[in-house]
Amino acid sequence: MKLVLFVSLIAVASATVFFKEEFGEGWESRWTQSESKSDYGKFAASAGKFYGDKARDTGLQTSEDARFYAIAAEFPSFSNKDKDLVIQFTLKHEQGIDCGGGYLKLGPKTDLTTFNGDTQYNIMFGPDICGATKRSHLIFNYDGDNHLRRSDLRTESDEFTHVYTLVVKPDQSYEVLIDQNSAGAGNLLEDFDFLPPQEIPDPNESKPEDWVDDAMIPDPEDKKPEDWDDVPETIEDPEAEKPDDWDDEEDGEYEAPTIPNPDYKGEWTPRMIENPEYKGEWEHPMIANPEYKHDDSIYAFDDFSFVGVDIWQVKSGSIFDNILITDSLEEAKEHADATWAAMKGDEKKKYDDDKEEKKKQADEERAKRDAEIKDQEEAEGDDDDLAEDDDAAAKRQEKLDALKKKHEHAEL
Repeated sequence: MKLVLFVSLIAVASATVFFKEEFGEGWESRWTQSESKSDYGKFAASAGKFYGDKARDTGLQTSEDARFYAIAAEFPSFSNKDKDLVIQFTLKHEQGIDCGGGYLKLGPKTDLTTFNGDTQYNIMFGPDICGATKRSHLIFNYDGDNHLRRSDLRTESDEFTHVYTLVVKPDQSYEVLIDQNSAGAGNLLEDFDFLPPQEIPDPNESKPEDWVDDAMIPDPEDKKPEDWDDVPETIEDPEAEKPDDWDDEEDGEYEAPTIPNPDYKGEWTPRMIENPEYKGEWEHPMIANPEYKHDDSIYAFDDFSFVGVDIWQVKSGSIFDNILITDSLEEAKEHADATWAAMKGDEKKKYDDDKEEKKKQADEERAKRDAEIKDQEEAEGDDDDLAEDDDAAAKRQEKLDALKKKHEHAEL
């Protein structure tokens, strides 16, 4: 039976589960639809078109094209200070997504009825796809500003379910896993611009006026040959001949067309030599940045109280499921094994079976169409045996074209 579980209800060994949602019975009472906009897209509980077990694989699916979506669930407040934080969920872009988000936002206590893109959050994590841009967002809020990871993390964009996992540790390291395999890892201080640089160029220093930083200079002893400019850039085409019908009185004096001169050498420039006075690239002296202050608690947030979906999608159909927030990666792995790993084989089989069935139906429709066209042609008679005037032939072809168009439209 699918249940949402809070920290007050579950503690397995040393692991704590802060929130768990598999979108079973009663999920509507646990989630709040935002009223910030009047035309938000609607979510529906669905396992989609292909799945392993319908009840087990039911999730929260976007159902309307070209819409914003905003929905969230709250849970008892907790802080991740001095403990690991693990955020995990599954996502299936069953529609073959072209442009839209698929990420979660986790944040402090707020009015969920007004949840929207301006609502403050602590962490945003998950896929974001639009055209050629395909990445897994990883954004942390620090000191009131949202900071995106400097380099993009990959994501999945096919039609199957994938599990996304984020691990954040008190030593300020983090790791993103997709389908339980590492997709990127690092340190918050090194991969994000939370803090100003530790060193800055010394404002009291500047490059000396006599500093020579040209590595190469024109050779002063290299001189342009005297006949260099005597060679024209173009010449008359030696193969051109005056047309036979050319009339000098009417057309003027004939001038042969020009072509690039193969002997032309271009503008002369002296050869370059090493500069004997070159001192190298000048490096600005660095000093400690007075505005820099180390912070070893960037990873920590005092209040996590909600998880929400705040996205835009051009084409709907994405299914969110198996949301887990815990302090144990082992707990997350076990949950992924029991949900995503347990169903992915059946999901793939169902997908392949549906694909094969559609192909079979298409083949049958095509065979039916071909048979009808053949019967129609036979009924109209063979061109070799039946003489037709142009009007009769045109009418027969028009009937055949209409029949083909009818079946092509049915296939679409």
